[in-house]
Amino acid sequence: MKKHKQDILIFIPVYNEEKNIEKVIDDIRKYSKSDILIINDGSTDSSDSIIKNISEKNNGNLFYINHHTNEGYGKKLINGFNFSIKNNYKYIITIDGDGQHEPENIPNFVNTIKKNNIDILSGSRYLDPKMMLSTPPPNRQKVNHRITKILSAITDYDLTDSFCGFKIYSVSALKKLKLTEKGFGLPLQLILQAHKQKLILKEMPIELIYTDEKRTFGVILNNTLKRFSYYIKIIRKEIDCIESNGYRSSS
Repeated sequence: MKKHKQDILIFIPVYNEEKNIEKVIDDIRKYSKSDILIINDGSTDSSDSIIKNISEKNNGNLFYINHHTNEGYGKKLINGFNFSIKNNYKYIITIDGDGQHEPENIPNFVNTIKKNNIDILSGSRYLDPKMMLSTPPPNRQKVNHRITKILSAITDYDLTDSFCGFKIYSVSALKKLKLTEKGFGLPLQLILQAHKQKLILKEMPIELIYTDEKRTFGVILNNTLKRFSYYIKIIRKEIDCIESNGYRSSS
């Protein structure tokens, strides 16, 4: 593997993004020269060949990992975090590969986390109503808000958006977490463990953009009630784990 020269790693988790990934990378390059890591999680479209072609033209500044089978959203994130730890980056930015995040926010994310001694700076699509450029699917917004209220009651974080994928993390802070959730509920486990470790987590408003309202969570989690139950199960499991180790939440 080629050695990196940057303190910041921009990580793009990908699954079936043949229509978007090239533009996402081009847009990121307008605002940052940081190293890029792409993990393709068993895409069934032409994402793999597109990313390989892009990687060959990026002068060693783009690292690519291909999962031959789909391992899950959470597993992609865990692998990306581990890559940043192993390669001694100071910060890792996660940005989705579907074009729903604006790379022009990257410099502001970097400046804010560095100047304010923050461990995790999370984008929020609901913090500033003026930045809601799309109308979110009602069932997704409802589940997000309900889970966010629960997490805010458990932790001392004043959250408005539990599931935004646009974040910047201090890699030293990530080293304190023991993340295991392979599915879409990984952000909930991360938030609860961050609270346990007394990490500083803040939100920053970003644009709410939906490029594909028909995007699915998979056969089972497309059912709103089952998806909500899955999230609750993760929260309960993490709290049980925390309390079994002698820690009590602030609630």
